[in-house]
Amino acid sequence: MAFRSVGVIGAGQMGNGIAHVFATAGYQVLLTDISDDALADAVQRITKNTARQVAKGHLSEMARADALGRIRTTLDLGEVGGTDLVIEAATEREQVKDQIFSDLAGSLEPHTVLTSNTSSISITRLAAKTDRPERFMGFHFMNPVPLMNLVELIRGIATSEDTYQALLATVQRLGKTPASAEDYPAFIVNRILIPMINEAAYTLYEGVGNVASIDAAMKLGANHPMGPLELGDFIGLDTCLAIMHVLHDGLADTKYRPCPLLVKYVEAGWLGRKSGRGFYDYRGETPVPTR
Repeated sequence: MAFRSVGVIGAGQMGNGIAHVFATAGYQVLLTDISDDALADAVQRITKNTARQVAKGHLSEMARADALGRIRTTLDLGEVGGTDLVIEAATEREQVKDQIFSDLAGSLEPHTVLTSNTSSISITRLAAKTDRPERFMGFHFMNPVPLMNLVELIRGIATSEDTYQALLATVQRLGKTPASAEDYPAFIVNRILIPMINEAAYTLYEGVGNVASIDAAMKLGANHPMGPLELGDFIGLDTCLAIMHVLHDGLADTKYRPCPLLVKYVEAGWLGRKSGRGFYDYRGETPVPTR
């Protein structure tokens, strides 16, 4: 089971990064989204990021040109069904993902492997609603995809060994490190990381410290490269909240209760960097804590 062509569904922050790394690794990439603007923005970002790699000596100009030439875009989801490997990288909502796989079903080739870049949702449940649960896996890249070395591989209960081995080999071809995770809510990375961000929000909510002091404490006291509130803004507070809901619902443990302040920020549309405000205000030259 060897993949030559890859279809990426969703051209946002994760999708364009996934397209980027597959193209530079020699795969033919077909990127799709629901608007021309989203696709144009993705291509522009990939063009910029590969130029940065050339400037740093990580990629030759010829290799960059070849990689960019391997990326095509389309608004037709059905076209993606003709690729060897499909990677769904849409928003972290199960209903949206289910609809995408349902819409794609009629155009899939018999050999096509389906994967989801979900950071928390049950792979077994997503796979069971398709016609090929044995050819379905969780394929979770870290953000930003071109820089982060880890990929979580999550098998559903029906995932075949051949599918797992093919995706394991793919991760290695990308030059990244695989981590195999069982199909439990939020897998490994986010099972540990997102509750930490949620606890930082509780620390702010309860007045233990302000935004600046909480982030400084973890950067200087625990040697984290980014404070937890700053990291939450980088990930997207709506994504953090969605993962907390998955943990709380899936594990039925009160320690995973989403912080009310995190809920308020999301209700206000303060989602972090992508919306201009979150735990920090990004509308000026320098981010300013909002509390």
